[in-house]
Amino acid sequence: MDYKISMLLPTVQNPIPAHMIDLGLGDPDPSLFPVDTLARSAQELFKQGDTSFLQYGTEQGDGYFRRALAQFLSQNYDLPLEPENIFITTGISSALALLCTCFTQAGDTIFVEEPTYFLAPKIFADHHLTIVSIPTDESGLMIEALQEKLVKYKPKFLYTIPIHHNPSGATLSEARRAQLIEIAREHNFLILADEVYQLLSYGDHTPRPLAAHIDMENIISLGSFSKILAPGLRLGWIQAHAQIIQRLVTSGLLDSGGGMNPFTSAIVCGVIESGDQDRHLQKLIGTYRSRLIKMDSLLKEHFPDVNYAVPQGGYFFWVRLPESINTAEFREQAKLLNVNFRPGTLFSCEGGLHHFMRLSFAHYDEERLEQGILRLRECF
Repeated sequence: MDYKISMLLPTVQNPIPAHMIDLGLGDPDPSLFPVDTLARSAQELFKQGDTSFLQYGTEQGDGYFRRALAQFLSQNYDLPLEPENIFITTGISSALALLCTCFTQAGDTIFVEEPTYFLAPKIFADHHLTIVSIPTDESGLMIEALQEKLVKYKPKFLYTIPIHHNPSGATLSEARRAQLIEIAREHNFLILADEVYQLLSYGDHTPRPLAAHIDMENIISLGSFSKILAPGLRLGWIQAHAQIIQRLVTSGLLDSGGGMNPFTSAIVCGVIESGDQDRHLQKLIGTYRSRLIKMDSLLKEHFPDVNYAVPQGGYFFWVRLPESINTAEFREQAKLLNVNFRPGTLFSCEGGLHHFMRLSFAHYDEERLEQGILRLRECF
């Protein structure tokens, strides 16, 4: 094959074999992507004759899109939000990297939860930050443990997933939220709140996001369209105090490159303004709620001796097996039966959690979920 031609052909990184059911995937179900909606919005965009969305774009993000997003979030968060407090990103990962660039230096200490989203520490390691773990329980971050760590360390920020935690599914209680906000103010550290699952709640009560408190300069809320529209859009947002936004806008990255993803922003702006984003979100909530109930019933039937808390939103079950079982080793056995999951040690910055596993109910329909759990049971 000609080298130049071969370089143009698409490649797929680590494709999942069709016979494998990977219950560890944190990806949305491709069958739920609103392809027609996105295509319609793109077509309408090109019909308008205004090609400004193909330029570099304003550093903070397109004003029309930020206004539409602020209205969408205000409605779904049930609190007033202004476009001026929104900064557009290419997703939560890029937001974390930019925040590390703007607010930390190599050698700084930062706090994360134990367990935590397993890819975030890699971003922090790229910036040569010292990571200190704070334990969690069924009500989220343990405040007493945080206070104990603050006696010894002075962190630049705490990275937390306060609702429908990845991987544990836990939601930070109202009482602890209030305590955390006060502690952050007292000790002068930033809270980076990864609220990617805030809009995917399936229970009766959803706490207000930490985005409700961005009038404080040390609270930064991160959101993304990856879970509520499609991850390939690479589109997300930061909500923060005006001074935080100003620091991001004046960073070298934005000064050189312009706004993040103005083309996709313009397409998604149309999706929001048409009401299609709201309708799609309701479809996702109904679908995922049904799959959550299905996985819960399957675990109760086929794994009666394991422990877990039923999540009220998000994507994941965090399952505790007997301590004698190492889930990293169990995973290798499971793969022989064409089923996969994510072992607990992956989410630990301390090398612990060896008897936990993360299972996702979002990526597969109910029939495939049942097949996957049955394979796991056979291996177990």
